Amino acid sequence: MVDKRRIFVHKAAAKVDGCIIYRMSRDQRTADNWALIYAQQIAKEQDLPFAVVFTLTPTYPLANIRHYDFMLKGLMEVEHTLNELNIPFYILLDASPSNALQNFIQENNVSIVISDFDPLKIKQQWIKEINEMDGITHFEVDAHNIVPCKVASQKVEFGAYTLRPKIKKMLDEMLTDFPKLEKQDKCWPNGLHPIAWDKIYQQLSVDRLVTPIGWLTPGESAATRLLSDFINSKLIGYNEKRNNPTLKWQSNLSPYLHFGQISAQRIALEVIKRHVSSPDTEAFLEELIVRRELSDNFCFYNPSYDTPAGFPEWAQKDAELHRLDEREYLYTRNQLENYQTHDPLWNAAQKEMVVLGKMHGYMRMYWAKKLLEWTPSTEEAMQTAIYLNDKYSLDGRDPNGYAGIAWSIGGVHDRAWFPRPIFGKIRYMNYNGCKSKFDVNAYIHAIK
Repeated sequence: MVDKRRIFVHKAAAKVDGCIIYRMSRDQRTADNWALIYAQQIAKEQDLPFAVVFTLTPTYPLANIRHYDFMLKGLMEVEHTLNELNIPFYILLDASPSNALQNFIQENNVSIVISDFDPLKIKQQWIKEINEMDGITHFEVDAHNIVPCKVASQKVEFGAYTLRPKIKKMLDEMLTDFPKLEKQDKCWPNGLHPIAWDKIYQQLSVDRLVTPIGWLTPGESAATRLLSDFINSKLIGYNEKRNNPTLKWQSNLSPYLHFGQISAQRIALEVIKRHVSSPDTEAFLEELIVRRELSDNFCFYNPSYDTPAGFPEWAQKDAELHRLDEREYLYTRNQLENYQTHDPLWNAAQKEMVVLGKMHGYMRMYWAKKLLEWTPSTEEAMQTAIYLNDKYSLDGRDPNGYAGIAWSIGGVHDRAWFPRPIFGKIRYMNYNGCKSKFDVNAYIHAIK
């Protein structure tokens, strides 16, 4: 049974005798998916068939073939697994997800829709449009967070120190194992059908110059293998080595978490099961649970998460106070995108993201803060950081990215530091500070 605290009733309708669909969006997996489990739970209780539906737009803000390729290859695995369980999987390719979904609902006599939770504005708008459809009951299930976002807190939190105790208070009771998905006995009216993946690729209207990456395999199975490798070879030593970009000691699970190809709850369960509490596990779980769920809290309760209007009041005042401060260097977006600055460390970080679709976590902070220093305004720094991150990073267009950029440029979830030109009281980072923490030259040469 799915914990009722994960379920939010958006809309209840009298009609309950039609089919059931899970509108998969953020959580693109068959295993460890509370929203999918809940869809099957309702279907069994009411003796009704259910299917999984994915509404795919041919274009999405700043997404390109790199992102679509990783996502679609993961969805191919979803289709295969669901079909083995006699659960139909549909992809509705349409510029208007709501129109495509409404047509599907009408054509298939759907009475109940289950959605997964996503705090971003565009996804919340899709939820609103579903709620406006007639004759359906609409549930939302938080399958992404261990402690559901709406349950952990009902307001935007100041920082990790305010959200952490709220999450820890509920963590033991929410961090449960998952029931397995069962083979469906009740047949969907139209049965199973193969998806024409080649045709879907052809109909995408996206930038194909930012090419797919080859160093990371998409999908649930690959994510599970990578998790096992990380636990076996990198979890020990993680606390000490994670912030050194030359050691490559990160888990690389972020793209899988972004596309929902692995559950954060499964990751936490496996880490806890295979390693006793230590500074390494505590550091990893702090990032996986508290920091990641803090990002969801920030984006859900602060609709200005992608603009300086979402910064704390002190940071907004500082931005105005230092708006006219002289910048020693100013770069165009094109120069920045093509890593053409005077700073070889920054150039290497930008190149890493462009080529590999990732950037080391420590370098992301340095990278974003330099954009504040090298662009004419806080607004432009924020826009440029989001543009570059969302265009090139596999895990772009994600609450973690928006929160991280807002932390670096606007002091979100941070405190005020000593004032300095341009930055005001925003935490400062520089080249020499990086040199004191790791071998800067080794990192630069490795990226080349």
